[in-house]
Amino acid sequence: MSIANYKKALPLLRIPFSLYLMPVFWFGLSALRGPWSGGRAAAVFVVVHLLAYPASNGYNSYYDRDEDSIGGLKAPPKVTPELLHLVWLFDALAVGGAALVSGAFAGLMVLYLLVSKAYSYEGIRLKKYPLLSTAVVVVFQGAYTFLMTQVGVGNNAAALFENTNLLLAVVSTLFLCGSYPLTQVYQHQEDARRGDRTLSLRLGVRGTFIFAALGLLAGAAALGLAYWLRQEPRALLVFLLATGPVVALFGRWAWLVWHDAVAASFEWAMRMNQVSSLCLSAAFGLLVLARQLGWAGF
Repeated sequence: MSIANYKKALPLLRIPFSLYLMPVFWFGLSALRGPWSGGRAAAVFVVVHLLAYPASNGYNSYYDRDEDSIGGLKAPPKVTPELLHLVWLFDALAVGGAALVSGAFAGLMVLYLLVSKAYSYEGIRLKKYPLLSTAVVVVFQGAYTFLMTQVGVGNNAAALFENTNLLLAVVSTLFLCGSYPLTQVYQHQEDARRGDRTLSLRLGVRGTFIFAALGLLAGAAALGLAYWLRQEPRALLVFLLATGPVVALFGRWAWLVWHDAVAASFEWAMRMNQVSSLCLSAAFGLLVLARQLGWAGF
């Protein structure tokens, strides 16, 4: 073992790719109506996006041993034992960092990390089961992370389990349900080689895009209902304006794929991830700012 080997393994943690999941963090904050700590929010962001997600990514790469492109890496390096050492280090830092925020946040973080291991670990490997693995990913990276973020910044139980807050948590899962299969659509050969029957593989290329469209549409409808119940029409307007580029890009990609399945590529999937992450983060980040400044109608 050497420092050079750890440096070679570090890209497999895919830290930049973890940032594509930022919208759930900002969405969780944007739903808060009471006061919360900016310092704790920053700590939650670091623990979730710079420690927990990279640890999960690295663990998945350790057992998948991908030879083709994976999320955030067009040409992943060869897996070595040093990768697992980095995973355990990031796991420990995530749990330790979460404990400094609060005991409840740390407990939720431990459960998240355990479930993420079950997704990839060869003795369990939820990834082999298309419906179960999809349900686990969209719930834990969606509603669970949404609520975990709110717990981390100090949201009380009454606000946490308020009806419209729970509905917004469900919205985050619906959006993940729509977008998650798109991250698998270019990996069909690789997944089939390993025996992983992912949802996208089962649906086929065209079926993946139909499923994604239905999931995203359901999420947008549920979000509109939630904002209507919360009497926050301006928040819905911000969301619709910000997601215009996402809808346009998705429509363009779907049209290309419909005419030639080769367009279901790594490059297009990463472009979709980048644009949707930036647009949604901008929308929910603006809502956070508006509410912190006390703007009416938000």
